Amino acid sequence: MEMNRDMDKEISVYKSGTQDGHDYVDLGLPSDTKWATCNVGASKPWEYGGYYAWGETEPKENYGWSAYKYSSEDDAAHANWGGKWRMPTRAQQEELLKECYWVWTKSYNNSNVKGYIVYKAKSSSDKGTKIYSGETPSSSYSLSDAHIFLPAAGYRGNGVLGGAGSYGYYWSSSLYTDYSYYALYVPFDSGNVYGAHGDYRYDGLSVRAVIPGE
Repeated sequence: MEMNRDMDKEISVYKSGTQDGHDYVDLGLPSDTKWATCNVGASKPWEYGGYYAWGETEPKENYGWSAYKYSSEDDAAHANWGGKWRMPTRAQQEELLKECYWVWTKSYNNSNVKGYIVYKAKSSSDKGTKIYSGETPSSSYSLSDAHIFLPAAGYRGNGVLGGAGSYGYYWSSSLYTDYSYYALYVPFDSGNVYGAHGDYRYDGLSVRAVIPGE
């Protein structure tokens, strides 16, 4: 494990290694999937990064059907980072939900950014545990332990940023099979982490890249 130091903010950044120029964390997942330390479009874990319509590869000013590339099924993570990086599948997101220990924080490592710290679980009883606002996390976990941080970056729709600081919305690479206008994503807030939901593909949501296990 390596610890980076950003001297301007005095914030330590956990990483396990680097692939194709971007840092990742090994959370000990059964699939051996490695998760990026920051969102696509960001350079630090606490930065919101870009907002991407599903299947598109660049942020934009306007989000809606009129501005959406209907036939697009590109991978924003791979298009921007290259190499082995990909958007997570629904199964990889569900594995993160089920195998890790999630803690809501109002200020990740003194950054004043809200979101969830997702730790490598230290015991089987911790797997899938979610610690919400007002609840007390286990004292055995600290930022020196393997973890990623998912900022509550909100979303962009019709040029407006909504929910930043309160909600997080993270795309998967998987379409919603029952409704072709939807793709699957994982939403969360300070009081809940939800399973896969469907949302209109034209909305601008966050993307957290992964390296699939081999």
